[in-house]
Amino acid sequence: MLYGALEAGGTKMVCAVGDEKGHILERTVIPTHSPAETLPQMIDFYLGHDIAALGIACFGPIDLNRKSPTYGYITSTPKLEWRDTDIAGEFERKLHIPIGFDTDVNGSLLGEATWGCARGLDNAVYITIGTGVGGGVMSGGKLVHGMLHPELGHMLIPRRAGDDYPGICPYHGDCLEGLVSGPSIEKRYGVKAELLGDRSDVWELEAYYIAEALVNIIMTLSPQKIILGGGVMHQEQLYPLIRSEVERMLAGYIQAAPLEDMDSMIVPPSLNDDQGIMGAVRLAMEAAGSEPLPV
Repeated sequence: MLYGALEAGGTKMVCAVGDEKGHILERTVIPTHSPAETLPQMIDFYLGHDIAALGIACFGPIDLNRKSPTYGYITSTPKLEWRDTDIAGEFERKLHIPIGFDTDVNGSLLGEATWGCARGLDNAVYITIGTGVGGGVMSGGKLVHGMLHPELGHMLIPRRAGDDYPGICPYHGDCLEGLVSGPSIEKRYGVKAELLGDRSDVWELEAYYIAEALVNIIMTLSPQKIILGGGVMHQEQLYPLIRSEVERMLAGYIQAAPLEDMDSMIVPPSLNDDQGIMGAVRLAMEAAGSEPLPV
């Protein structure tokens, strides 16, 4: 059986078809323009395939409350053309198949939990650090939604002594996203993050703030694994710096097996940047009532 998968992003839409093992059999990338221009192109792609259901892992904020009149909508996104767009409903009306719908970061986490490094775990967190910062949470084997969905990128964290950079978040200034996102790094130093690879001071400060966020997450959500993805994390020197800072900040307070092996606790994604689209396949399977097969 075939399943449609959509990783809906603010700059591009990755449309794909996959199977029960999470194998991506075909894909195309469509630039994200206006809904009027972009949605018909995506619908045409899926109409050309015999898919049982479609899973959408979508940029947000989005409405995930099935009792809400705006369930399936993109809501207060800064991408203004897409505000109040009924993206899930539009696909359901045109394709006449079940639709699975969740955030892009929950989709990435679901991909890792199904076929990747979080497989077999009941409690895990996925954080993407790139143009923005977002987080997906799995607790007790289920993705966390609640009032809306987790917005880990906008948690408020203490400033390091002597750092007076105001941050760039238009809502909160120096929230996590305002301090560690790619655009924040560029604003602080005047050049893009990828050009700062040899600046140890840049990545030590970045690791400090990311570690503060992870300690908050460990204390509140008690995950067995934290996966850090996104463009900023392509600076691989960040991983050992972050692990070291987390261990220092925890100060031995929590004694738990995962924390005894930080290299396995705080990790990069394991699915070759396909975790989001593979998670969308899993969303489609759940919508169709199907179960994944092991790879």
